[in-house]
Amino acid sequence: KFHKPLCSDKMDKVDDLSAFGEAAPYLRKRPEQLKAMQNVPFDCKKKVWVPDKKEVYIEAEIKERNSGKIVVETVAGQKLTLKEGDAQEMNPPKFRLIEDMAMLTHLNEASVLHNLRQRYANWLIYTYSGLFCVSVNPYKWLPVYTPAVVIAYKRKRKGDAPPHIYCMADNAYFDMLSRILQATVSNVDEQSGKCNSETQPGFDTKT
Repeated sequence: KFHKPLCSDKMDKVDDLSAFGEAAPYLRKRPEQLKAMQNVPFDCKKKVWVPDKKEVYIEAEIKERNSGKIVVETVAGQKLTLKEGDAQEMNPPKFRLIEDMAMLTHLNEASVLHNLRQRYANWLIYTYSGLFCVSVNPYKWLPVYTPAVVIAYKRKRKGDAPPHIYCMADNAYFDMLSRILQATVSNVDEQSGKCNSETQPGFDTKT
C-alpha cells in the first residue's frame, strides 16, 4: 500500500510551534516579532541597494535622478553618484525574514543576500529558494536536530512549517513511497559554511 503524495493532503500552515520545543525560536519568529520588523515606513521609489566594497550591497536612498544617473545616500551617510542600472530594487519590509525567497517581489542578488544575512542574524539558518533549501553554518550548536523536531516535521509540506532539511527529506521519502521519482542533490561549500539541497520531482512511474 502506497502513501498518497503530500501535495494531495489538506494541511494548514503551522502557526503554533510548540511541537518544535526548544527549536522553535531557531525556526520561525513569533508573529508579534515579525510584525515589529515589517511594520516600518518604506518608499519603494527611493529605497535601493547599491554596491559596497565592505558589505557587497548596502541600503541607500535616492536623492536625485538625472540622465540615467542617480545620487544616493547610503545608511552609512555616504553620498554616491552612479548609473541607475547599478542600483538594485529593494523589497518592502513585509518581506523581511521571508522563508521562501522565490516569493520576493524583486528577486535580485542584493535582496537574496540581505534576506539570508538577516535570517542568519536571527539564527534562522534554513531558507527556501523555490526547490532549494539553503543552509548557512551557524558555527555553534542549535537545538534544531532533536528527535522532537524530526517528529514535528513528519508529513509537513514546504510552506506548512518553517524551512528545514528534515522537511525536504520527509517530502522526498513519502513521494518515493507514492512512486513519484525523486532526485535529491546536496551541495556543500566547506569554506563558506553554506550548503543547499534540492528535491526535484519527476514523473509517476506507475503504468
